[in-house]
Amino acid sequence: MRPRSCRGSELSQGSVSLNSMSSKTGRSKAPAYRCAECGWTTAKWVGRCGECQAWGTVEETGQVTARTTAAATVAKPAQQIGDVDASAAAFKATGVGELDRVLGGGLVPGAVILLAGEPGVGKSTLLLDVAARVAGTGGGVLYVTGEESAAQVKLRAERINAVAEGLYLTAETDLGIALGQIERVEPALLVVDSVQTLASSAVEGAAGGVTQVREVAASLINAAKNRNMTTILVGHVTKDGSIAGPRLLEHLVDVVCQFEGDRHSRLRLLRAIKNRYGPTDEVGCFDLTEGGIESLADPSGLFLSMTSEPVSGTCITVALEGRRPLVAEVQALLAETANAQPRRATSGLDSSRVAMMMAVLQRRASMSLHRDDSYVATVGGVKLTEPATDLATALAIASAKSNKPLPKGLIAFGEIGLAGEVRPVPGIGRRIQEAGRLGFTHAVVPASHSGAGKLPDGFRVKEVQTVSEALDLLFGAGTAAASVTRLPTAGRRAE
Repeated sequence: MRPRSCRGSELSQGSVSLNSMSSKTGRSKAPAYRCAECGWTTAKWVGRCGECQAWGTVEETGQVTARTTAAATVAKPAQQIGDVDASAAAFKATGVGELDRVLGGGLVPGAVILLAGEPGVGKSTLLLDVAARVAGTGGGVLYVTGEESAAQVKLRAERINAVAEGLYLTAETDLGIALGQIERVEPALLVVDSVQTLASSAVEGAAGGVTQVREVAASLINAAKNRNMTTILVGHVTKDGSIAGPRLLEHLVDVVCQFEGDRHSRLRLLRAIKNRYGPTDEVGCFDLTEGGIESLADPSGLFLSMTSEPVSGTCITVALEGRRPLVAEVQALLAETANAQPRRATSGLDSSRVAMMMAVLQRRASMSLHRDDSYVATVGGVKLTEPATDLATALAIASAKSNKPLPKGLIAFGEIGLAGEVRPVPGIGRRIQEAGRLGFTHAVVPASHSGAGKLPDGFRVKEVQTVSEALDLLFGAGTAAASVTRLPTAGRRAE
């Protein structure tokens, strides 16, 4: 029986020989790992990506065996920035005013735009209309559809009057054939509906997978840049509303737009989440009908009730969607309940902020709301999320409680804090100008040192510092608010 020391010496000698062999062959091979979301690479596996901080997205991709070396010759040498011709990237209007507004002026040659939205919101209808308009101006357009047949797209085009000469249509899901169609048609605008339906035979995986989406996007972007061809990619969204596929897709494209809308409303909103050529705070408004989709330069009329006389429980406000003022109406209805837990229902408003407004009214203005079911909603299905609608919400609830309508021609906007103070909001001047243009004559606004600027003719503004001051102003100083909000006693309701 051999002593252990001999075995240990043999093992150590063996390890030395292995190390020496490894050193002779050069650099040892190490497995490479890549993040499926952002493309970050590392030499060893980790549970969390070091770039995007996502968990469980790092996968093994192969062996690190080489490094990219510099090319022997350069086809296009670098040039000074002053010598670059910027006219090739000039905006070209599409004929759809609201889309041009969001993009910053129109389509840029060579730009890649990603348009995402929920199913049925109207993405394909909008892009088919844009494709027909661009083709009508003399530019060739190739529309690649992977979700519908060519006959189905033709029927929609006839319904919305989007049949134009120069608009080429192909129903294809193979990336190689789609690239061949691009070489044959040589379009100025390419529309791909959608990027998740195309697949390349050169890589593994099903269409819509991370690997396929990355390959499809890279190939289409390369074709767009080399041909100076504007490309619009339609993207799917997940259950939470985010764009499906790897996050790398949003980094590669030049513009990312989100198309939003309620199925039960005709209004559609287009927002730019990322824009290398223009602002990201513009919002485009569209009206989706059976005859197609139309731009809405003035959508405010959709969000106001048609009553000729003021009604209790309603208040008009002016919200800012990006840089666009939008006049909307907030309605509130209170009904006494015998339940221990009153119902709080909202539609078009943040339910948390509505609950906060009711708590502020009850605590800071002595308004008894704990025995009333409350229903607070907006008109026309518009969604108001900014804090500037707090004051209008509070006044609508107070008007419903008192059963007294607010004065005709009045608007109100301002953020309300938990202490009952009315805080300033941005864009006071733009909101007042929009209200004056639509015929409103009075406004209750937060006290602001910057002021509202030049007021429209005949327009009056009253600044308030607290919600109690606003109630006293509208319902009578010290008397109306107190009578409206008197706490009930011994089985008697508040008058």
